[in-house]
Amino acid sequence: MHISAMIKRVARGKHGSENLDREEAESVFAALLAPDADELQLGAFLIAQRMKGETSAELTGFVEAARNNTPGYNRFLAPPGAVDLPCYAGKCRAAHAYLVAAIRAREAGIPVFIHGIENIDGRVTAWQVLEKLGVKRASTLSEAATILASECMVYADLADICPDLFRIYTLRPRLGVRSFANTVARLLNPVQCDGQLNGFFHTPYANYMAVANSLLGQPRSLIFMGAEGEPELYADRQKVIVKQQGESLQRVSYQQAGLDTYPRQAMDLMLLKQQAADMLEGKISDREAVVIERMGEAFRWASKARFPVTWKMEDE
Repeated sequence: MHISAMIKRVARGKHGSENLDREEAESVFAALLAPDADELQLGAFLIAQRMKGETSAELTGFVEAARNNTPGYNRFLAPPGAVDLPCYAGKCRAAHAYLVAAIRAREAGIPVFIHGIENIDGRVTAWQVLEKLGVKRASTLSEAATILASECMVYADLADICPDLFRIYTLRPRLGVRSFANTVARLLNPVQCDGQLNGFFHTPYANYMAVANSLLGQPRSLIFMGAEGEPELYADRQKVIVKQQGESLQRVSYQQAGLDTYPRQAMDLMLLKQQAADMLEGKISDREAVVIERMGEAFRWASKARFPVTWKMEDE
């Protein structure tokens, strides 16, 4: 493959750039994931895609390339009804209500596979909260599948399960902007959970990610604008939720709760960590209670678990 030819196609500017098809996207990203890939070509391709914008077909190809680069993918699978929870944003404005819902889902018997990045500058990550709770961290997909089957929850870090994707993911400070590697990591679903809860920050990614999941054969996923980009629904001002079931995509909504909106200012990180600990011990505000309830329903829907439902998603 001539990577330079692919770069030329996607880097021709607003009116001249071309989209790659699924197979082309998989092929070029597979080459760029190699540790000996040309760094100049890698950077050029990432920026060109950033300027052009990724299509669902391109995202699908990129994810397939990353999965093929993930040791143990397709060999170590999650138990039935497991939910994939990608956590790649971290939080700085409010504590992790979605992790309270995840813990409760686990207690109800829903297996939850959590993956993300251990450290993000200026933010508290999911792992930094889960570690304090004694949640086990797996270094391989084999280990992850074993822990998930026995304990109904496990965390795996992208640095361990797909080092080459992690290497590209961490180029953001050098590039100056986010690349599609961030979205690929969110769609990776390393142990092929039946359900997925996936948050995003920028509105256009709702359909891109939902269609990509459909093309990838994901049975069920809820794709939504998440608090600070994490997989956490809002109590109010929720803009976009897409429910994907196989090839079916539906916009869903719920009534606003009439509570305070999500905080807009960053908190002191030590205070934020303490707030997360307090929430996990049961000190929950009205806003957080609504979020946890809605996330609980999302976990039950994603896992197809037969538990009492207190919040009904309404098709728009």
